[in-house]
Amino acid sequence: MASSDAGTSWGSEYQVFLSFRGPDTRSGFTDFLYHSLTDAGIRVFRNDEELRVGETIDGLLMQAINNCRIYIPIFSPNYASSLWCLRELSQIVTNTLKSEGNKEILPVFYDVERDDVILNTPLYRGALLNLECKKKLRNEQVDAWRQALMDVRAIKGWEVKKYKSEGEVIKLLVERVIQKLKTKQKSVIERLVGIDDRISEISNLLDINSSGVRFIKIYGMGGIGKTTLANAVFKQFFPHFGNSCFVKDVRAKSSRTNGLVELEKELLEKIGHPTGTRNIDEMNYGVKRTREALCNEKVLIVLDDVDNREQVEKLIGNSTLCSGSRILITTRDEGVLPTNTSNYPVLNYEMEAMSTNHAIELFSWHAFNKDSPSPGYNDLSREIVSTTGRLPLTLEVIGSFLYRKVRGLWIETLHELKKSLPKDVFTRLKISYNALDFEQQEIFLDIACFLIGEDKTNAVYMWRDLELSPDYGVDVLIRMSLVKIVENNKFWMHDQLRDLGQEIVHLENPIDLRARSRIWTCREVLDAIRAKEMDWNVQGLSLDSYAQRDWLVR
Repeated sequence: MASSDAGTSWGSEYQVFLSFRGPDTRSGFTDFLYHSLTDAGIRVFRNDEELRVGETIDGLLMQAINNCRIYIPIFSPNYASSLWCLRELSQIVTNTLKSEGNKEILPVFYDVERDDVILNTPLYRGALLNLECKKKLRNEQVDAWRQALMDVRAIKGWEVKKYKSEGEVIKLLVERVIQKLKTKQKSVIERLVGIDDRISEISNLLDINSSGVRFIKIYGMGGIGKTTLANAVFKQFFPHFGNSCFVKDVRAKSSRTNGLVELEKELLEKIGHPTGTRNIDEMNYGVKRTREALCNEKVLIVLDDVDNREQVEKLIGNSTLCSGSRILITTRDEGVLPTNTSNYPVLNYEMEAMSTNHAIELFSWHAFNKDSPSPGYNDLSREIVSTTGRLPLTLEVIGSFLYRKVRGLWIETLHELKKSLPKDVFTRLKISYNALDFEQQEIFLDIACFLIGEDKTNAVYMWRDLELSPDYGVDVLIRMSLVKIVENNKFWMHDQLRDLGQEIVHLENPIDLRARSRIWTCREVLDAIRAKEMDWNVQGLSLDSYAQRDWLVR
């Protein structure tokens, strides 16, 4: 019987396959690597050839090899003396060559040289000859093994003896595996389930081939998928316009000092009319530049997460827009842009919850890494999906939280979800926050209050100085869909999760700012600093200004 030690409740759904010679590395390097990978949430098949019987790879082992995304053969002095290691390697190489880049081998050279493995020295050559003579094997079988070993020459691997310690090699390997699996996971999990019909409906409202100007307002509760839909529409249609831009997080950005001015600059820069160093407030310079830019060419502009009319007026104003232009707005408030307050038609699109079938599919991608529940979990999954209100964000967060968890925790989570009110999204999201340990909660709150849009590297240095564990902590948050790393290594968090984090801090003491752990708005920072008493619990401050946004930790 094969020994997997992990993920057995999900059948053969493994991500990493370890091939190793038991007597050489079983109780040392391989065991350390295995536990480091599983601690990182990776499903590992660890096969010990000493437990194998028979002459061929059986169905379970073949299924594990075929389904894995990454293979880690640990080449050790006696690896080539094992029929099972050679059989596994041959199948691994065959799978990799056929995968068109979908699968990858990460070889480890443990107490051997690369030349030993690719048969440039007597070590593995002699082992093959010895097997061939003793076992009276067919020439074509041994030749296939020789070729599999030779194929390793083109693959960069890890030669353990060249590093300071085995621990350093394992750390690098785990980081590489996480990086590789994230690429695949992103392409699978972030698939836009059930969005095609919605895009078609927005396309009819846009009617990009018609003349005139249109405003399209997508409205609905937070976490229902408005931004995701707007982003998908933008990516599909922007090539049909002379210029385009997507202005994210209007609500949050406009609340900062000079926030609307900064948004105006962002809009101008994205449509190719940067303001340079000139003061954008001077003689309404920004408004004039915006009007000039928007009246001369057909544009597609998305204003994401608008929460009041002033934001639209400041960014678009009473500009005479070029015929054919389209302005797409997402908002939680249906009344932000009534149809009678614009010079142009305003078409409304209400976002509704996903259909049950689409909600089950989205939840399953996060909870099971496939498009439907695993056997025995169908009814439980449907109950959980029903209690989430079929909101995409909640499905993603709760599904990610339950991924690879025991059935008992699923049942407990369902009971917690049932306690929440129908529209109480925060209570549902807080289930995942409560499951974090103290350090991970601290990192989550820092990101929610200070670090959205900030570079991850600087934050990691800060957290290390505070003796937290940032690499592992951030990875946990990513795996639980509580935070994402986007372009340029910056933090991104859904606005509902950001609001959750900031509300948790607010509730530390709703009255006394200085009794909270974090203060992130300029006005509140100044109020706290001006207070005479200096008995603070504050750990972090955000100083918001026109030129920059600095954050400090004390």
